[in-house]
Amino acid sequence: MPNIKSAKKRALQTVKRHDRNVARKSDVKTAIKKFLSAVENKELDVAKDLLRQVQAKLSRAQGKGVYHRNTVARKMSRFSKRVKSLTTPA
Repeated sequence: MPNIKSAKKRALQTVKRHDRNVARKSDVKTAIKKFLSAVENKELDVAKDLLRQVQAKLSRAQGKGVYHRNTVARKMSRFSKRVKSLTTPA
């Protein structure tokens, strides 16, 4: 346990940030699961709408420092490919 006042404050801030980041990650993961289920069921219009939501949530989380920018770019690319595979016949 920290003894110095600034260390105590930092410990509290760390806990707050951790809780916030966990909530943001959970929100993103929920959106991704909804999107993937729409893709799996081949619901093109729903998948396109959910893709926009997922991209917005990922971008916001990246801006807040929850995800690295390359991770977000990779996920967005993969999700876009999935939607594109629904539109074009395999």
